[in-house]
Amino acid sequence: METNSQQRLLACRHCDLLQHEVALQPHHDAHCVRCGARLYRGTRSRLDWMIALVLASAILFLVSNLFPIAALEKYGVYNATTLTGTVLTLYHQNRPLVAALVLGTAILAPALELCALLYMLLPLRACRIVPGLAHTFRFVLATHRWVMIEVFLLGLLVTLAKLSDLATILPGLALWAFVGLIATFSAVAASFSARDFWGWVETIRAEDRR
Repeated sequence: METNSQQRLLACRHCDLLQHEVALQPHHDAHCVRCGARLYRGTRSRLDWMIALVLASAILFLVSNLFPIAALEKYGVYNATTLTGTVLTLYHQNRPLVAALVLGTAILAPALELCALLYMLLPLRACRIVPGLAHTFRFVLATHRWVMIEVFLLGLLVTLAKLSDLATILPGLALWAFVGLIATFSAVAASFSARDFWGWVETIRAEDRR
């Protein structure tokens, strides 16, 4: 008896050949029988693991936005700033474009992507499919291109390194949260497979039809 996975058809993204999808062991690759291109890789990815990564990212994202990134101390004067404070400072320094870039790529884009992922994944855990699932899925793919928290962190570290000659730099909790956020976001991107996602959806739909 064939499984649902074996009955599904998959098109090669290079030559468009339709072929049956088969179950693979973790870290084994499936290749196109015509052109030899890699189609997909076997993985241990599960819905619970994906949800855990997204929730961890959401918690770290909140910490990185609510707590100070770093503080400067000189002659007993202590000055701390948050990510939102950085955006406001850039705006008040007549650098609205830079402020908008930081706001969009380090705050809005990650927040929207995390909310969209939770909107899709949490109901799947309860065997429910939310309205507008396909549109939300495409929204996640489009939004992910604008998430550049690692670029922001790199620029921040360079700035702090330059300021270290002028004052004492005290790393804040948000800075470490950003480091963790980059790690969890990378894990989310690596684990979020369209093949797995639609496989979960098809399984729920098949159970609903019974």
